[in-house]
Amino acid sequence: MSNNSMKALFTQTLRNKRTGLTVIAVILFVSVISAVLFVGTKNTVAFTVNGKQQEIHTHADTVGDLLNEQNIQVSNADLVSPSVNTSIEEGLSIEWEQAKKVTITVDGNKKTIKTTADHVSEVLSEANIEVSEQDKLTPALDAEVGPNANIAVEKAFQVTLVDGVNEKKVWSTSTTVADFLKQQEIHLNEFDRVEQRMEEPVIPNDVIQVVRVEKVTDVVEAATNFAVETRKDNKVLKGKEKVVQEGKKGLIKRTVEVITENGKPVTRILKNEDVVQKPTKKVVAVGTKVVTASVSRGTKTAAASSGGKEFYVSATAYTAFCNGCSGTTATGIDLRKNPGLKVIAVDPSVIPLGSKVWVEGYGYAVAGDTGGAIKGKKIDLFMPDKNQAFGFGRKNVKIKILD
Repeated sequence: MSNNSMKALFTQTLRNKRTGLTVIAVILFVSVISAVLFVGTKNTVAFTVNGKQQEIHTHADTVGDLLNEQNIQVSNADLVSPSVNTSIEEGLSIEWEQAKKVTITVDGNKKTIKTTADHVSEVLSEANIEVSEQDKLTPALDAEVGPNANIAVEKAFQVTLVDGVNEKKVWSTSTTVADFLKQQEIHLNEFDRVEQRMEEPVIPNDVIQVVRVEKVTDVVEAATNFAVETRKDNKVLKGKEKVVQEGKKGLIKRTVEVITENGKPVTRILKNEDVVQKPTKKVVAVGTKVVTASVSRGTKTAAASSGGKEFYVSATAYTAFCNGCSGTTATGIDLRKNPGLKVIAVDPSVIPLGSKVWVEGYGYAVAGDTGGAIKGKKIDLFMPDKNQAFGFGRKNVKIKILD
């Protein structure tokens, strides 16, 4: 090959390389310009996801496009601010918070909601659940709510609490009597009792009754009655009694356990009994002496010559069949069976019962009867027949007590 040919070939090759470099340079220049133009047309926005903020550049036209661009699926309960239809502008602040699942239990009834609320009070408000200050709430109203949180609400109801003699209406969320008493700070002493079973459930309008029981020891002294002993005495007229020995009450000391319920005694149990002083029995003599009236025929002279107290009395007469008469004298003489006896009724303070007397115009007799109208120096003469009694009338006569 000639020198001219080789020179032409080298020149051609050099020209081809220069052309290729030029093309590559042009392509690179266009790419850089395009990239700069592409980046330069993006919008820069502040994007907060579940509380974490970041800055991103996007060509998205709307907030919804941006969320799709970030592979974020939005539910109806999620918080998106501004709305998904808002146009993207430079410097826009966008917030997305994913809703949490929260379970709310009200008196055992469960309800699950999705929410972006941060506190218990806000969650309950969203769920249209009202709570009062008496309700029991777990956790508290101001507590923060996280994912899969559980909120328990026990609705309060009114219960009547009777503690001893004190009664009041209270609010309760307890499930058993034991829980209720603990909630109300009711302390039971050793003997106190509750009318309901402790494990029994408490329901609205229940009446929980606490009976306050106390046991106290009481020492009392009491008098004891004396016994009465009767003895037959033939020196005392039949139907009469004479106290030989006066009775005297004794004294005992009793130790008693008293059980009270709500301040009122319900049981008294005798624990011990000591005799402080024994009683003295009363002794009564019961008369068995029967007075018999003998008819002795004496003369006034014989009577006058005998010893004894002598005085004048006002005398009347009666029979065994008079109105109100029983026929039996105060000393036990049956006048109806013995109409021939000489008996007079006297005032025992003037003429002792059982005395033998001599009565002027009547003769020897026995003071064997009494009468309601026979007071002082008055006597009533027994007559066997009504005509004799009427015929005697009323007279002042001399009487002499013989024994």
